[in-house]
Amino acid sequence: MSIYLSMVAFTLVGAISPGPVNVIAASSGARAGYKKTTPYVFGASVSYTLVVVISGVSLEQVAFVVPQITWLLKILGAIFLLFVAYKIAMSKGFASAQNGEGVSLPGFWEGALVQVLNPKAWLVAMSGVSLFTLGRNPAMMYLINFSITSFVMCFAGVSVWGALGSYIRQFLATPKRQIGFNYTMGTLLSVTVLYMLAG
Repeated sequence: MSIYLSMVAFTLVGAISPGPVNVIAASSGARAGYKKTTPYVFGASVSYTLVVVISGVSLEQVAFVVPQITWLLKILGAIFLLFVAYKIAMSKGFASAQNGEGVSLPGFWEGALVQVLNPKAWLVAMSGVSLFTLGRNPAMMYLINFSITSFVMCFAGVSVWGALGSYIRQFLATPKRQIGFNYTMGTLLSVTVLYMLAG
């Protein structure tokens, strides 16, 4: 039983800590509310679960080429996330959009792509697989349990950020505040990307 509690703690900490996926969720929640952010949250959660499964099934092969994969993911992820940061920062105010109508939002596929291109997602997944599945019997059962736990905790963690953004929405009553918020979120995402590249 304690291993499952450890799985929950490990995956929740990884999912709820600040990062590009969560910054985008907060921005989307602030612009259109949590409900319209759920496709993005779901995409990120499904994608991360696939990352866990791939890591678990092929950990030895992935570990052998991890320096090359990590570098490639960093570059591709940085380019994509800087583009997303630019789009967020340049977004106009959204006061005239009722319930998020007419607002360009990240959806399922954007959420999935952000996770796949996030080196941290791969490294956390491989670390978790190493901790909770390798050397355990039956390993496949532990991998399935860890994958399900990863999906649930990822959905919960990213949802917290989307809901936080939705809560902030009531304070963004004027276009000036909205534009300032968009600049702030775009800048925060850019800084996250630069930190990711430096690490």
